[in-house]
Amino acid sequence: HSDNIITAVERASKVVFALKSYAHYDHSGEMAASSITDGIDVVLTLYHNKLKHGVDVIKHYEPVPPVKCYFDELNQVWTNLIHNVIQAMDGHGAFEISVSSIPCPSQKGAESGSCVVVKITDSGCGIPPEIQGRIFEPFFTTKPAGEGSGLGLDICRKIIDKHQGKIDFESKTGRTTFRVWLPIR
Repeated sequence: HSDNIITAVERASKVVFALKSYAHYDHSGEMAASSITDGIDVVLTLYHNKLKHGVDVIKHYEPVPPVKCYFDELNQVWTNLIHNVIQAMDGHGAFEISVSSIPCPSQKGAESGSCVVVKITDSGCGIPPEIQGRIFEPFFTTKPAGEGSGLGLDICRKIIDKHQGKIDFESKTGRTTFRVWLPIR
């Protein structure tokens, strides 16, 4: 029984740490060098109970340098994307999160250089082609009334734009991948 108690205390400690990290808001208004994988892991810890009953999480984290960012705002991006993944898979399936460093995609007015790219791929139902052009629109949702505001992906896009990054996706039945590029400064 003592092993069960130790395991429960360790899990509770992780959740408390994740909640403290997630709830802390940086009021300085300045970007700070932060670990992208730390933010993703905080969100995964918070979603642990929703994930443990039928969702396999596969992580591929390459060593990447810290990114100068608004850490709390990026955590909101990871929260929205992971929440959408769980709903798209109806709580069952597998999703993969990969983090790596690659050359930045060229964007109008952006400097070339390296980016940290986060890819979140799920085995859910996919986004129908006829609505793919609208998913970043404010208030557009595919969820039933009362379940979604239609603001999650719009907020994600605005936060990524604020970081001078890029967010996009590819989707077909059974496989959707969201990609987030964040420039390394």
